[in-house]
Amino acid sequence: MNLREIVLDILLELSRGNEYSNILISAVLDKYDYLDGREKAFIKRVSEGCIERRIQIDYVLDQFSKTPVRKMKPLIRELLRMSTYQLLFMEHIPDAAVCNEAVKLAKKRKFQTLQGYVNGVLRNIARGREEIVYPDRKTSFQEYLSVHYSTPLWLVEHFVNCYGEESCEKILQAYLERKSVGVRIRETLPQEEQERLITAWEQADICVRRHPYLPYAVELEGVEGIRRMEGYEEGLFAVQDVSSMLLVEAAGIRPGDMVVDVCAAPGGKALHAADKLAGIGQVIACDVTEYKTARIVENQTRLGTQNISVRVQDARILESSLLEKADVLLADVPCSGLGVIGRKQDIKYRVTPESLREINCLQREIVANVVKYVKPGGIMLYSTCTMNPLENEEMAAWICEELGMEKVNIAPFLPEVLRRDVRENTLQLLPGVHETDGFFMAKFRKR
Repeated sequence: MNLREIVLDILLELSRGNEYSNILISAVLDKYDYLDGREKAFIKRVSEGCIERRIQIDYVLDQFSKTPVRKMKPLIRELLRMSTYQLLFMEHIPDAAVCNEAVKLAKKRKFQTLQGYVNGVLRNIARGREEIVYPDRKTSFQEYLSVHYSTPLWLVEHFVNCYGEESCEKILQAYLERKSVGVRIRETLPQEEQERLITAWEQADICVRRHPYLPYAVELEGVEGIRRMEGYEEGLFAVQDVSSMLLVEAAGIRPGDMVVDVCAAPGGKALHAADKLAGIGQVIACDVTEYKTARIVENQTRLGTQNISVRVQDARILESSLLEKADVLLADVPCSGLGVIGRKQDIKYRVTPESLREINCLQREIVANVVKYVKPGGIMLYSTCTMNPLENEEMAAWICEELGMEKVNIAPFLPEVLRRDVRENTLQLLPGVHETDGFFMAKFRKR
């Protein structure tokens, strides 16, 4: 099996814009599950690396190729991108092997006439990579950030305008760092059982780190398969990012509450909320398709959570049976996803300034509808996994002005280290600045 040809086909499929990289790469790895771990790791690393470093790779190619990247034939463009990534970022692979394999692939895929061109470009990069001229950090700082961290220039400008140059660079740097898997150990699990579970993971060569924000939050690295981990089938833990756990903490859920989660898939927050009820009260978890609700049910079944019901329900359409029923409403609405680019790199190439405004219209439509489910005096948690004032702080102001809600101070519900970052009763978490993905939350009470 030619591993580089598998990578090439992944990149060609992604270039058509019909699939997200994390979904496609996962599907391909499942298809070739018979390959050994090192071979699958190569496919994953080169595929993901070409996506996260695309702007830098294209910048380099344009210095060494007479044909600009944008005018290359699609197959040659992706072949050169994946080969350049190996030359620049995978030092253990010999340059000759990268060049030779690229030439062979060009011939195999019926581009014999371009073999010499492919060979020449790649060998020139191999010889001249130490002399590549990048934008100057001092004189063209934002262009430097754009190329060095492979982020569209408009998005760099957005982060600089919103959070300043220092925080912007921390965000972009965090996007390129290796991502751990967030896990919530069930709080009902006795301490000694928690320690036994962590010891079992460590003995399986998984790197385990207790998260500093919450005692039951754990980060894992080196996981080959979550489903094969000790305690998975028994429902002793749930895969959940710590920012999502913080949202449930901020909700202040108490036994006996009725909790409604309107955009609930894959169910992390809803199941966490159900645990907070301690068997007294109910969670209603809703999402827009049967595919999404099936993921909630799958996790509910594994965890053995009883006091939760799952519904297919479009958050834009009023469900009369829920009117003024919720003590707590969780509204983690669809968003631009800028906070999770580190996990889904192609978001940064798909999102546009126009799409930021379009998604805000959907957010307003959803919130204006679901706020009707909150009891008078009840609580709503609004959240997104993005960093964009239009979707976050400005939405919080709009909710107060237009929907009869008032902000509630979330600081007392948060770890002490985060309380200083609460602004006007809202919290904006930034990757690289905080130990989470990008995430926003605001808490409201219905007047």
